[in-house]
Amino acid sequence: MAISVGSKAPDFELSTKTAEGPKKLKLSGNFGRKNTVLLFFPMAYTGVCTKEMCDVSQGLDAYASLNADVWGISGDNPFAQEAWAQKEKITVPLLSDYEHKVAQAYGVAYASFLPQLNLGMGGVPKRSAFVVDKQGVIRYAESSDDPKQLPSFEQIKQTLAALK
Repeated sequence: MAISVGSKAPDFELSTKTAEGPKKLKLSGNFGRKNTVLLFFPMAYTGVCTKEMCDVSQGLDAYASLNADVWGISGDNPFAQEAWAQKEKITVPLLSDYEHKVAQAYGVAYASFLPQLNLGMGGVPKRSAFVVDKQGVIRYAESSDDPKQLPSFEQIKQTLAALK
């Protein structure tokens, strides 16, 4: 079960790959400064994940105007994420939860992703969204067992607007 609204957000530090090279982003680095939208997605190079990250990339200014950073999180390695981002022109920072520890801490890891295919892919994050306020408290939480169901971006933006 996903971590609930009102809970303290589990802090983490994850790797990302930028044009300048690898770097680490820490959630608590935004505390006291900005709200943070965490978008967990199952994996790079898939249709729904590509649509989600491309759409959010095109609308990043709206999140910036609401004093929020948006981070995409998957279990892909940072080099695969970077190649995917370049190919699809994704500008959302993509963070690698390669060991699935953050997905587990937020309660959004599949026990088995697409079990009907018998791929043995436990730990893959469910498509989920969280708004973490400047104090590190979860103000919005949404998680779906259906990997094709996108989060409610309107509700996310309404939550952010209420935090201004």
